[in-house]
Amino acid sequence: MLVFAGLGNPGAKYENNRHNVGFMAADAIARRHSFSPWSRKFQGLICEGTLGGEKILLIKPQTFMNLSGQSVGEALRFYKLEPAALTVFYDEIDLAAGKLRIKVGGGSGGHNGIRSLDQHVGNAYRRVRIGVGHPGVKEMVHGHVLGDFAKADREWLDVLLAAIADDAGLLAKGDDSSFMNRVTLALRDKLVPTGDDDRPPPKAPKQQSHIRQARPQQPAAKFPESSPMAAMLKKLFKKD
Repeated sequence: MLVFAGLGNPGAKYENNRHNVGFMAADAIARRHSFSPWSRKFQGLICEGTLGGEKILLIKPQTFMNLSGQSVGEALRFYKLEPAALTVFYDEIDLAAGKLRIKVGGGSGGHNGIRSLDQHVGNAYRRVRIGVGHPGVKEMVHGHVLGDFAKADREWLDVLLAAIADDAGLLAKGDDSSFMNRVTLALRDKLVPTGDDDRPPPKAPKQQSHIRQARPQQPAAKFPESSPMAAMLKKLFKKD
């Protein structure tokens, strides 16, 4: 058996948050592969099905993000599974919106759900990091991840979630490379190109219109400082 965990916060208030994209991925997999109905166990919502010939337990911790490890750790201990049997889907601010990367192990990168998992099960599990972009300023990160996806995001988000669900069997088989290739191809025409660090390219400085650029710049008009008009203006605006 393998465990696929999607991270997020429970409740309608958080349903469409960027922080809940892990829940969205789990829901997409369950729908696409006709998993059993969701039920409550291990301090979370669970359902079961088969992917790539492997029995899969899908889990969405209901402990809130910061305590995700309590729920997932309980499930792993119940089935006597090692961290290597766990795959976690979650939001990643250090990836451009819509980018997806997979890795095993590593640090939490400041993600509280991953920090909790590391504390309860160790860090030797597979992470499917779903890019939600960075707001650009550290102080804005909290509001960014707890903010809803914009309507414009649905153009790539729906495609990404469908690709994750369609090709989840490759993850179950351990074929991470093919999974990444399939998702990348599905999103090929939906995302802004990024550099080697997966961040969006810097915005180009605002350019003047070609009409304004071609128009000769006229020097500002100068008026003589000593003239009848100047004397009248000084007298008119003289402060008491």
